[in-house]
Amino acid sequence: MRIGIFRALAAAALLLAGCSGEQSPRTPPKPVYDLPAREVRPDETALHLPPVLNGETEFAVIGLAAGLPSLTGSHTEFEAKGRFVRLRLVVTGKGLSGILFDTRRQQLVTDSGAVIAVDDQAMTIKRQPGKFELGRGVRVEFDLYFDLPEEAKPVALRAFGGPTLTDMKNLTGTDVKLT
Repeated sequence: MRIGIFRALAAAALLLAGCSGEQSPRTPPKPVYDLPAREVRPDETALHLPPVLNGETEFAVIGLAAGLPSLTGSHTEFEAKGRFVRLRLVVTGKGLSGILFDTRRQQLVTDSGAVIAVDDQAMTIKRQPGKFELGRGVRVEFDLYFDLPEEAKPVALRAFGGPTLTDMKNLTGTDVKLT
C-alpha cells in the first residue's frame, strides 16, 4: 500500500514537473519606432521617468534644467526673478479624437508645496508653443519654463491634458514626479 502511494506521488511530481516546463503561448512584442538618441543639452539632466496619463493625454518629462539665472532669446536676455526651471516635455494624444492642448495651463509644484504657473514671457522669448491641437496619436516635444524662488526645488509637474468626454473641465490635473 505504501509503495502504491509513493508511486502515485512520484508520478504526480513528474507530471507537474513536465507541465511547469512547458511555455505558455506568448503574444509577440508590439513593434516600436526607432527614434534616434539625442544628446542632452549642456545645462540639462536627462530624466528616465515612466509616462503618466491625464485624461487622454500622455506626459513624459524627459529633461530638467534648474537654477538658470537668465534666458537668452533671439532678441533679448531675460533675467529670472528667482531662478528659471526648464522641463523638456513630450505629450502624446491617446484619445479617440483631438484636444486643444494648452502649454500655459501646466504647473510646477515645489518642495514647499507651492504651485508655480508657466512663465509666459520666458515661453514667448524661447518661442515655445501656446495652444495647439493635439490629435490622436500625435506626439509633440517642447520646453516649459517656470520662474521659481531661488531656494525652491521642483518636485512635480502638475499636468493638464485637456477636456475629455468624461471630464469636460479637467480641473484636477495629474502630478508627474520629477524623481
